[in-house]
Amino acid sequence: MANAVGLLAGYALDRVLGDPRRWHPVAGFGQAASALERRLYRPDRTAGTAFTALAVGGPVLLGAVAAAVTRHRPVTRAVLVAAGTWTVLGGRTLRHEATVMGRTLRDGDLPAARRRLGHLCGRDPSTLGESELARATVESVAENTSDAVVAPLLWGAVAGLPGLLGYRAANTLDAMVGHRSTRYARFGTPAARLDDALNLVPSRLTGLLTIAVAPVAHGERQRAWRVWRRDRNDHPSPNAGQCEAAMAGALGVRLGGRNVYFGRSEVRPFLGDGPRPEARHLKRAARISGAVGLAAVGLAAAYPVTLGRLVGAVSRRALIGAVGRRGPSAAPGGHALAGVAGDAGARRGSGR
Repeated sequence: MANAVGLLAGYALDRVLGDPRRWHPVAGFGQAASALERRLYRPDRTAGTAFTALAVGGPVLLGAVAAAVTRHRPVTRAVLVAAGTWTVLGGRTLRHEATVMGRTLRDGDLPAARRRLGHLCGRDPSTLGESELARATVESVAENTSDAVVAPLLWGAVAGLPGLLGYRAANTLDAMVGHRSTRYARFGTPAARLDDALNLVPSRLTGLLTIAVAPVAHGERQRAWRVWRRDRNDHPSPNAGQCEAAMAGALGVRLGGRNVYFGRSEVRPFLGDGPRPEARHLKRAARISGAVGLAAVGLAAAYPVTLGRLVGAVSRRALIGAVGRRGPSAAPGGHALAGVAGDAGARRGSGR
């Protein structure tokens, strides 16, 4: 219950306040990870694996210690989960950037819109017109609704504080070193693979939720479902296509095409049918992102007190049974050991 309350409170803080304006913990983590990278960097995957394990393991350990210390302090646990959730979410900022980009494009201020794009993605905006700037924004909103909203909430629901902090650490590392550049082609691979694995379920959930909430932005569920099923696996990323295809179907636009980054370019397959995105689509994309976030926090808050409790009970029963089976063959006191384990299991259950 403490985790559920904390997730709801942290989501509310992000919804109302957005990201902390100063002393953002994620920025501090990025600085620490950069310092660690300078010490460990070599152009091979072994060094990248060590870097990823240390950089992600630290926040996970911190979260695990905090969870253990607050095991019998539900109010303190809820406060910590709320603070952690607020720190790792980025939903309000994402929607704000999409709204500002839409307003800037409607005003016809392309230089300002090009400068603004760097807040959302790493593409080179110097030659982009309205349609390409709008497309980049829609794609970023779709993908980051999973990365910055649904995935943190899901991992917070499943694994509490360690899940929240560990996921955000892995996702931040992917943004730092997970791209295909000369420096990070091998060193960044472990971070990219970990981020892909952690987002397999959240990205698909994001796609399904996008389809479900499409009508809030005057979209059609049937079209979104059809496009998602048809196009979601065409994207080179195992996860981004899930979100982008659903958003393309919900908005009735076509995403994909040539993306120009600083020093390289990529050609992505087309996702969806219809016209290319325009400024008018950005407000609708932001509305869908917000609705997906609301649905996700509802599911996340429900998990610890429903399915999560059931999973915990089954796990404890399996552990008690395993200890009981080993007991008689190990020593005459085996049954007593099983009884102690059973009492401990009961205390864990009541503690939650």
